[in-house]
Amino acid sequence: METKHSYGFGIIGLGSIAVTHAQAIAKAKNCTLVSGYHANQDRAEKFCMEYGIKAYSDLDQFLSDPNLDVVVVATPSGMHLEATLAAIKHHKHVIVEKPLEVTTLRCDQIIEAARREGVKVEGIFQSRYYGAAKVLKKAIDEGRFGKITLMDAQFKWFRSQAYYDSGAWRGTWQYDGGGVFMNQGIHAVDLLQWFGGAVSEVSGSIATLTHERIEVEDTAVATLRFANGALGIIEGTTGSYPGFLKRIEICGSLGSAILEEDSLLAWKFLEEQEEDSSIREQFGKKNGSNIDASKPSGLDPSGHCTLFENFALALETGSEPDISGEEAKKSVRIIEAIYKSAKERRQISLS
Repeated sequence: METKHSYGFGIIGLGSIAVTHAQAIAKAKNCTLVSGYHANQDRAEKFCMEYGIKAYSDLDQFLSDPNLDVVVVATPSGMHLEATLAAIKHHKHVIVEKPLEVTTLRCDQIIEAARREGVKVEGIFQSRYYGAAKVLKKAIDEGRFGKITLMDAQFKWFRSQAYYDSGAWRGTWQYDGGGVFMNQGIHAVDLLQWFGGAVSEVSGSIATLTHERIEVEDTAVATLRFANGALGIIEGTTGSYPGFLKRIEICGSLGSAILEEDSLLAWKFLEEQEEDSSIREQFGKKNGSNIDASKPSGLDPSGHCTLFENFALALETGSEPDISGEEAKKSVRIIEAIYKSAKERRQISLS
């Protein structure tokens, strides 16, 4: 079903990720970028001039624009709550860049405010919309893997010291909410729980090994037990030069698959189906979009584009968006438990 109306979008926070958002909104059906907000007037005007939209440095004026239907929050992670609550107070629908917030308590404040005011909130996890990820999710839901035994996620990336030094908020617990797990790797954590379902127990270890002047971890590992009985491992670092694409492995009694960004490096089942050869042909030769594991910018906007279109459809039909506030909170809860485990040196139950 396609939407009949066009919805006006505005962006709060005009850093590097806002470029991806603006590009995606420009391509998305029934979505129109109308404005941008930054506290610095010069920065707001520079960004908005490039896209031919209204520039605001007064938040109340930005949120009072009658042409604004949806606010996209792209501020530092630990500032999502304040921006989102302000938008909700003005009865605007909100899409929030990952993570939804840096603690489950702050996530719950967003979710409750949206419910109270009757507006919709969605988190940004664009990797769910990649073709290979959707094919893999469908196969899991159809039971093609049999009894799933192991589910692993790896994101061995590289970030320079200059990256962390570029902003006082980077690498802080208050504004980043964590390091490689909460900031960079949360997309892989989200995919892992989306594929595998609820996580019942976690055990984690974190360390800061290759960067200076940061509070959070740049290297971490965790073991997981899923509610379905499967075991899992998460490995992440921003100290692995030159960096490698994120990788998800699903292993089961009847089949296994390896997902690397939007490529399927392995797709093998005990009982082959007619479409398997075409799936391997379509997704086995990709190069993981245009993602660079050593750079935080320059993302392929196609996943964001589909997410924005899904949100417009939810507004049109009155349905929940695919990645509702409750759905976006799940990965934050898992990572929060991993950090608790690392701090207390014990296994944490999420059941």
